[in-house]
Amino acid sequence: MSSIEIWDGIIIGAVGGAAAGIALSLFELLKSRIAEERDKRAVYRWLVANTTPKPGEQYRSTKEIASWTNLTMERARYICSVHPQILMNARTSEDMDDLWSVHDRGNISIYEKRGLLGL
Repeated sequence: MSSIEIWDGIIIGAVGGAAAGIALSLFELLKSRIAEERDKRAVYRWLVANTTPKPGEQYRSTKEIASWTNLTMERARYICSVHPQILMNARTSEDMDDLWSVHDRGNISIYEKRGLLGL
């Protein structure tokens, strides 16, 4: 066997391995994107069905979302945070669980945002 044939085998093996690695990476990326879109759709549909714009019925907790959609709390929190139509309640305290909604908060005056309800 000549040295040229050996180098040809090494090059072919390296190129084939690199192609397989790239193909596997693309497959895993596609698989994770599909799973994320599926989870986004499930959480959004559940929130639409289980929240109303009425005060007190607008928000659902991360724990509740995770329980009803069969996701972990971390996954439910991540999905809610990256979905463009799901809003987080900014008024929750740190000891409370995150609250999420699909209903627009509407036009809140700048004074109400700062805690000043009237002058």
